Amino acid sequence: MAAESDVLLAEQQRTEVVRKAAPTVVAIFSPDGNGGGSGVLISPDGYALSNFHVTSACGEFMKCGLNDGALYDAVIVGIDPTGDVALIKLLGRDDFPYAPLGDSDTVAVGDWTYAMGNPFLLATDFQPTVTYGMVSGVHRYQYPAGTFLEYTDCIQVDTSINPGNSGGPLFNANGELIGINGRIAVEKRGRVNVGAGYAISINQIKHFMDLLRGGLIVDHATLGATVRSGPDRTVLVDSILETSDAYRRGLREGDEVVSFAGRPIGSVNQFKNILGIYPKGWSVPLVFRQEGRKQEILVELAGLHRSSELLIPEGPKVPPPRGEGPKSPDDSQHAEAQLPKEELSDEYKKLFVKKKGFANYYFNQHEQSRVLYGLQSFAQWKGEGTNSAAAKWIINGRTTDSDTFQFKLLPQALSAQFTKRAPGLQTLDGAEFSDEPPGTGGLLGALYQLKLLLTEGVTAFNESTYSGSQPLDASPFLVDVLTTKKSTVECRWYFDKTDPRLVGFDTLIGPDADACKIRFLEFGDFEGRQFIKRFSVRYGDTIYGQFDVQTIEVTQPNEARN
Repeated sequence: MAAESDVLLAEQQRTEVVRKAAPTVVAIFSPDGNGGGSGVLISPDGYALSNFHVTSACGEFMKCGLNDGALYDAVIVGIDPTGDVALIKLLGRDDFPYAPLGDSDTVAVGDWTYAMGNPFLLATDFQPTVTYGMVSGVHRYQYPAGTFLEYTDCIQVDTSINPGNSGGPLFNANGELIGINGRIAVEKRGRVNVGAGYAISINQIKHFMDLLRGGLIVDHATLGATVRSGPDRTVLVDSILETSDAYRRGLREGDEVVSFAGRPIGSVNQFKNILGIYPKGWSVPLVFRQEGRKQEILVELAGLHRSSELLIPEGPKVPPPRGEGPKSPDDSQHAEAQLPKEELSDEYKKLFVKKKGFANYYFNQHEQSRVLYGLQSFAQWKGEGTNSAAAKWIINGRTTDSDTFQFKLLPQALSAQFTKRAPGLQTLDGAEFSDEPPGTGGLLGALYQLKLLLTEGVTAFNESTYSGSQPLDASPFLVDVLTTKKSTVECRWYFDKTDPRLVGFDTLIGPDADACKIRFLEFGDFEGRQFIKRFSVRYGDTIYGQFDVQTIEVTQPNEARN
């Protein structure tokens, strides 16, 4: 009796997990009902994950059914063509059921899993099908197959996944979302799963989530170096670009890669697995051995693709991942979903804004507005008169090594004077910004960009983009990133995600160079205006100084002309 009771209890637990998970599963259809796949809701306001190769065939808007029988319009938000992930937003509610996100790093071989979705588009009544199986392998790497799609650090399962399951959720035994189902291994003459399916780990997707929410076409990372297998399970640098951040930090050809992003490296596949889960622009720790001596650096990862490679043409038709192949004769037996032929409302049409380089610029505008709220404490700098960017600023103070400084930010030129350090001068006559004062990476240019942001906002720049989130320096905590460009200067502004405020920024005065990194350490009140009371400046591997601001003199534009 005890054994029978255990079986019944296990069955009850399974059905309860499925009961709770089913309302979060999305049946995705193209507007005409002829094609689609699966997805899963991850927030009450309608954000849902799917595969890029599913949504790319549906266009800007699609139809999504839930197991309550209701059909919703949905709009594309952001896409990851390399990682085969897409974020969409279901419309019409703000109280959608959603799946809790799990921790895919804790997944182990032998764990029980549930795959739910819309295989062969059978869920025309929007009731998701369920399959049950176990994890067969973790940290699997799947090479690209004539497309961008590259599955790194993914979860292999024997849980049945078939065409149409793509984009759907993989749940653990507790009903937590641990992956998005994508690739399958199939027989040579059909499209039937043979017991090897692959899910994109949810922890990889978490790294890209804010980029996707920002309506971006996201890119994965490269170290700027290739690796090869060495003796005794070592991994050696085979070649390295001299323009890469890794090279500037000291990595060289022939060095042994010991660990990357905190994980030990024992094979080329391990290295590719870890590299593939990070977005362009993130900084991660790298431990390497050079001439017998271990060194640890924090390296900024470059983009895997050129911007032009990521542009999506009109009406994109993306080849499916390896194994899904062309339709088999059996597919013709499955009827199209009979979807209502309702015209999309004008209210919803406004939620898609087309712009080159973006999946949906509407959502980037939304995220820009959100993070710029972090400038509210500096609101007194913005406006006319004394707050104009044309005003003259003179900033005085001392450094922690007892050097005095004065920064003059004038309409025609910028200057820096010190007691001990070399002075700096930067004209504003259209010439490119340079490394002034020497050894800072362009501190004067950086302060000028800060003045523009505080007095004029993002309208002062040629471009502004919400660029997702990333760890700041070696901290495990994420910050929101706003990128601005003016002429040849690029700034990355960092905003605290928990307490919305500007905490620092990086300024690049040219490509393939180290940034001038300014971090705000303390704020203060200066004659009724909030400003940075203490900040640090770093350039490359060198801390240039820590600055304590004592006074700020602001002269009105009309006074400056007298």
